[in-house]
Amino acid sequence: MQDKQKIVVVGAGIVGAAMTYHLSKRNQEVTLIERNPTAACEVTDKSFAWINPSGRVFKNSLPLYDATLAEYHTLEKELPDLNVNWHGALTWGVPINTEESHIQKLNRQQIIELEPNLKEYPQEAMFANKEGALDPVYTTNLFIKKAEENGANVRYDTKVTQLIKDGSGVVGVHTSNGFIKSDVIVLAAGTALPGLCRPLGIDVPVAPSPSIIIRMKSNKKLIHTLISNQQFEARHLTNETLIAAEDYIDESEENGPEAIGKRAFEIIRHNLKGGENLRLEHIKVGMRPMPHDGYPIVGFHDQIKGLYLAVMHSAITLAPLVSRLAANEIVENVRIQEFESWRLSRFSF
Repeated sequence: MQDKQKIVVVGAGIVGAAMTYHLSKRNQEVTLIERNPTAACEVTDKSFAWINPSGRVFKNSLPLYDATLAEYHTLEKELPDLNVNWHGALTWGVPINTEESHIQKLNRQQIIELEPNLKEYPQEAMFANKEGALDPVYTTNLFIKKAEENGANVRYDTKVTQLIKDGSGVVGVHTSNGFIKSDVIVLAAGTALPGLCRPLGIDVPVAPSPSIIIRMKSNKKLIHTLISNQQFEARHLTNETLIAAEDYIDESEENGPEAIGKRAFEIIRHNLKGGENLRLEHIKVGMRPMPHDGYPIVGFHDQIKGLYLAVMHSAITLAPLVSRLAANEIVENVRIQEFESWRLSRFSF
């Protein structure tokens, strides 16, 4: 293991918070920098926060995705306050990776038993009984709280203005509150990451991918699992709060976020017994950082010593596992084989 390093983590979303937590556990001198006054107030705050390893993945990345559920269970033992809701995910009418061992087919009667408040039922659905969801803001703040207990320094209202390079490696960051020296810079800044890298001559193909989160107040629990179908994708964040996710279309009056959110709200109200009592709280757009090919970018830059990139979707699913393995790369100075297909160098021509 290397000597204690000065590590700056840029971005206090779920990825940056998890990275800070795992690095702080490894006795590193970690400083987490966030341009906003609090953590998790950009895309993490607008996340549907489904722990969902059954999406589209590179074949050689399957072991990583398969390990995400076990990683969360390990983390629950480490952090008893984590509070993951392992309610499972019920899906019909939308694509799903049915090869996953934890996914089972349910008939109509089984669906009724799971979700008694639906007004209409499909003949069959797929149930990912081991999947779950969490409160992304609470979880991010828990990581940061535990990191601070381990000695990490957290600076809010601090914007990184420039990454500073000397010779072949990074030496620190200029911020709105002065210079911070570092041996390693971990960029977990989401959609801001390409702009931070560009002055160093690094092209990071990550673009904002907008998604819409609708938040509703409920006087009782109407959904018991997480439901994803052609009409809506919804779950309870708490017994009194229901959230739904929708795809962004454009900024027009007809298909803008407000219009889409209101339509989704009406669809959910009409599809649930007791839905008439739901009250719309707010509609927000989250800018997910989406690498060009849809897969994470993780690892040290090949030419700039000490510059570590960590950007991914879905960050909620991947952050705990990726951050623990990334901490190994940074502290032990080893290459994690499972990350090889996620390196930035894959975009080189």
